Amino acid sequence: MRKLEYTFKTDTLFKMLFVGHQDLLQKLVAALMGIPAESITQLDVQNEAMQPEHLGEKFCRLDINMIVNGQRVDLEVQVCNEGDYIERVMFYWAKEFASALPSGSKYADLPRTMILSILDFSLFTDCEAYHSFFQPLEVTRHTLMSDKMGFHFFELPKLPEEISDRDDLLLWLALFNANTEEELEQIKALEVPEMEQAINAYYSITASPEFRELERIREKARHDEAQALYHAQMVGRAEGRAEGRAEGEEKTLLEAIRNLMDNLNLPIEQAMAVLKIPFAEQSKYRELLQGQQS
Repeated sequence: MRKLEYTFKTDTLFKMLFVGHQDLLQKLVAALMGIPAESITQLDVQNEAMQPEHLGEKFCRLDINMIVNGQRVDLEVQVCNEGDYIERVMFYWAKEFASALPSGSKYADLPRTMILSILDFSLFTDCEAYHSFFQPLEVTRHTLMSDKMGFHFFELPKLPEEISDRDDLLLWLALFNANTEEELEQIKALEVPEMEQAINAYYSITASPEFRELERIREKARHDEAQALYHAQMVGRAEGRAEGRAEGEEKTLLEAIRNLMDNLNLPIEQAMAVLKIPFAEQSKYRELLQGQQS
């Protein structure tokens, strides 16, 4: 099998393709949200540009932020689980939701805000379903508190092997899951017009000098990011071993967390994940850091 150099999960390709072909973006969003494509009468991408200087920044997100029929919708592809993913998407949801309220407006004017996450890893290991949708419900009556919060998760490793030209959602997810030319050709052979259009756009974009340059910059940032995380992890381990006592190890870890937060702008949850601090001990370090800041 001929392995693809780039896939639909490649974030620069994902952003270029769907921002450049918003008719395809509309059909993708409709499939992910479970609504007819023709029901989308408004789709405005809020972050179309991919500035080269931003691509070179470590931990840069290449999501697609949209207004869809008056709703805030954020779509992203995540290829690996770096820890605390659920807390991360909740954080981004909160930022999107809060920023949508103009000065002087009523809270009731806040729009419905949805996060759509296509994941190349299994997030919910206790179930086989590849699509999970979460909203806030009362725990015994299951009464919906509000429809303004929603999280869709699509786990690619859980996709069934067989796909059908009658299932739009599975077709789109199979496209993101394709890692070989043969898999793309199998999807194209189903003769679904939007799949053929998306695959043709894929080949056109990946052959373009513009994409190659953006991907070169992005790849360098990925290497820098990986090196920074690895170095921080090694430093944390070395300092922890040098202390040799619980109190010294605690102090070292606190310093390592602060360094990651201050120098790499990591959230505290991601800093603790890099340093492999056990979940049971993370609340202790949060409290210690808060005590130092107060």
